[in-house]
Amino acid sequence: MAFEWLEDSLRQLNRIQPQEVHQALATERRWPRMAIDSESGLRVLTIWARTAGNRPLVIATRKRTEWDWQCLGARDMKPAEVAEFEKWENG
Repeated sequence: MAFEWLEDSLRQLNRIQPQEVHQALATERRWPRMAIDSESGLRVLTIWARTAGNRPLVIATRKRTEWDWQCLGARDMKPAEVAEFEKWENG
């Protein structure tokens, strides 16, 4: 599966380095979750995963072709999300 970035999406990363996103997307332990943007109504696939440095991230993607995905953005998990993610990791 290939992930590509829009230039605007890369510029909007807030205190997250692009290589951290790549690390999280490359890890074996990824939790895919469907989400809907409350403002636009856009359905996206979020990937919940950790970087090589153990930083928990949520990465929003959308499908472009059967095997290609576009990264729309990434952010740190909120505390409640970290708790939910850790429950999934340990389950």
